Amino acid sequence: MLKNFQNHIISRFPFLEGKKIFVAVSGGLDSMVLLNLFQHLPYDIAVLHCNFQLRGLESFGDQDFIQNYCDQNNIPIFTTQFDTEAFAKDYKLSTQVAARDLRYSWFYELLETENFDYIFTAHHADDNLETFIINLTRGTGLDGLTGIPEQNDKIIRPLLPFSREEILKYAEENNIEWREDSSNASNKYLRNKIRHDLVPILKEINPNFLSAFQKSQAYLQESKEMVEDASIMIYQQVAKEADDDIHFDLNQLKKLPNYKSYLYQWLNEFGFVAWNDIYDLVDSQSGKQVFAAEFRLLKNRNTLILSPISEEDEREEYQINENEEDVNFPLKLKLCRVDDITIDSNKAIFVDAEKIQFPLVLRKWNEGDVFHPFGMNGQSKKVSKLFKDEKLSLIEKEKAWILSSDNQIVWVVGIRQDERFKIENTTNKILKIELQ
Repeated sequence: MLKNFQNHIISRFPFLEGKKIFVAVSGGLDSMVLLNLFQHLPYDIAVLHCNFQLRGLESFGDQDFIQNYCDQNNIPIFTTQFDTEAFAKDYKLSTQVAARDLRYSWFYELLETENFDYIFTAHHADDNLETFIINLTRGTGLDGLTGIPEQNDKIIRPLLPFSREEILKYAEENNIEWREDSSNASNKYLRNKIRHDLVPILKEINPNFLSAFQKSQAYLQESKEMVEDASIMIYQQVAKEADDDIHFDLNQLKKLPNYKSYLYQWLNEFGFVAWNDIYDLVDSQSGKQVFAAEFRLLKNRNTLILSPISEEDEREEYQINENEEDVNFPLKLKLCRVDDITIDSNKAIFVDAEKIQFPLVLRKWNEGDVFHPFGMNGQSKKVSKLFKDEKLSLIEKEKAWILSSDNQIVWVVGIRQDERFKIENTTNKILKIELQ
């Protein structure tokens, strides 16, 4: 196994040469074998161990066992203890999820503070099979069926090609000691029930079931990659990115016979869960929305708009003083005196500087805002009506800013100037305000 493991590391992870590696060790069979294998390879390693304090004295026995092993073998070790049950209770998590969150949070913290490059964990082929079955029982897509990834950012799982049987045989042949986790014998957890009751039946039906599963999963991984390639090509035809938003053209989308699958592929990473509601948006009336924790999807005429949910306080105001020439927040504006007017876009306005009272104020628009649109001979108009005429989406309305002087609107920024501040024949000083 050592030779196969070495060849696997060299072929799959050539970038590890010269890197500093943490090996996550629980004290159990799998992680002690992983640690032993790396002791035979020319890598700079250190051990990480988490004591989750879930099994009383047994948990502290695991910690002492690993500490003694590392001391005897001159291996640097980092340990920590978690009150896992209290954390799970406080954040309303299952014990297993709480332990995972605590573990990986600590792992990434140490990568940064200790200047290490990667973390190796001891997940193996049987773990992958169990994860596959768990995902299958809960309902899953290709992501769930392809199981545990070989590498996820800084986390690498080099034992995935090897079975529990191979790992046990290596441990026995090399007199490797390990600690048995008493919780592994209980069917309290779904994973253990699958391990003890279901997998033996599958292996009885086909003694080579694990090998057959690995082949099937390789095919699924290839299918997943093909789906991702197709998704990228179709995305380029359907989607346009504008600042922080993504606009999906429904006319193009609905030409696809399986557009729901593409929507899932594109939106899954943004935390949405109400998929039927999302699919219904395609044919719903304009203005309907579906929310995730940090994003929302809006139907706006023939477009779906994905945007982050803003945490800005819409009541907040930002002042622009008379001597300011460059404004960088919340918008980028440039103010300067000019001699001539050059109207070339709605990104700039020219106003009579003597009609302006500083400080100017930048703020979000309010429902009752009224102004006098440039070119309408002094007639007033609600800003909300302007937005309707301009066919702005709800998201575009929420992003709209008002520039005002002494509580009078000077500019619905980037859309329309107010008539009251326009340049006239009697104007002596011209102020240009440009949105950059």
